[in-house]
Parts: sequence; C-alpha cells; structure tokens
Amino acid sequence: MSSPTYKTLLSPHESVLVLIDHQPRMMAGGSSGEREALRNNVAGLARTARAFGVPTVLTGIAPEEFGGTLFGELTDVFGDRRVICRTLINAWADKRVRDAVLATGRRQIVIAGLWSEVGVVLPALSALEEGREVYVVADASGGTSAEAHQLGLQRITQAGGVPLTWLQLLGEFQRDWAGEETHAAVEAILHAHGGAWGRGVRIGRGDRGGAARGTERDAS
Repeated sequence: MSSPTYKTLLSPHESVLVLIDHQPRMMAGGSSGEREALRNNVAGLARTARAFGVPTVLTGIAPEEFGGTLFGELTDVFGDRRVICRTLINAWADKRVRDAVLATGRRQIVIAGLWSEVGVVLPALSALEEGREVYVVADASGGTSAEAHQLGLQRITQAGGVPLTWLQLLGEFQRDWAGEETHAAVEAILHAHGGAWGRGVRIGRGDRGGAARGTERDAS
C-alpha cells in the first residue's frame, strides 16, 4: 500500500466532493450531534462546492427500500443531478462511484456522509489504500453516537486521512476574502450557514492586504 502525498492546502481546482448517504432514514439512526446543525453544515458544504465549481458525486444507500431520498438541502443545490443508488455499504466498492470520482481527474478526495463509522470510514480507507488523498468533513458527517463518530474519524486519521470542517474547507478554497470571482457567493454562504459570526460578516473587497471586515452583532 502506498502512502498519499499531501500538499499543504486544498484547492477547488484539485478537489472532488463525495457526499454519501445524507438521507432521512440514515439520519434517524444517528445521534452524534444536533440534526439541525448537521443539515446546516451539509448545506454549507454543498453550496461551497457549487460556488467553487468543485465536481460533486452524490450517492445514497437503497433510497426506496432503506435510506430515503437525499436531504432537501442537497437537492436544492444540485437539482436533479444523478444520484448513484447503491446496495454496497462501501461506496468506494461500487464501481460507478469510484469511476465517477476518478473520472474527474482530481487528486484531493473530500468525503462527508452518514454514518461516520461505516458509510464514511469504509470508502475513506479503501481510497487511502489505493494511495489517494482523502479529507473528511467531520461536521458534515455524523455517526450513530458521539463515540462512534469520533472513533470513525480516528480510524481514518490513523490510516492517513485528514479531518476538517466545512468552514475550514471554504476558507482554504477562498484564500483571499477580497477574491472577486467568488466573493458574493462566499458571503451569501456565510450569512446563511455560518452562524452568528457568518450573519455579521461583510467581506472587504478593496484591501487585498487586509482581512475581512466584520460588522459586530449581538450573538444572542
């Protein structure tokens, strides 16, 4: 097994996002965090991928018989994009999923899904075993318990994967708060999904040497 070689930062030009089993019946079996917060984070992640033109592979486990349809937060962003429906628990073992990811030619594989200890761990470990770079969006994933979620992330980390949050990913993609091309989209995403801090953000455009300008608001 070869070890993946990582560059320092994620790039929207080198990343592909894989969203696994974000389905209501899978959510019903999880309890690692607040469900509303998880759905908010999934929406923020999906909108980030769309804003930066990151190819996204959607897959669900047996929607009719088992998992249910994808979260509305995903269909709102991706519309009627094809969802790869599986029976295989390990999404990477499904040739359609693996081929869709590799067909993008992107080397940085970013994964989020349900459940962390199964639906996320298995494809992450399989991709790592092939020597690929794997990043897991921890706060857009959830396990059947807090312990299961953490142990799943630990196993991925021990195998060479890298955990991060969706806001961390957005920041790495944006790099410069004054970046004009994605400025409006990023600000809208932060306002909608960035919590109290995000609702108060006003991103400065003119000072390329400076940071974002924030409007302080009561966080209550």
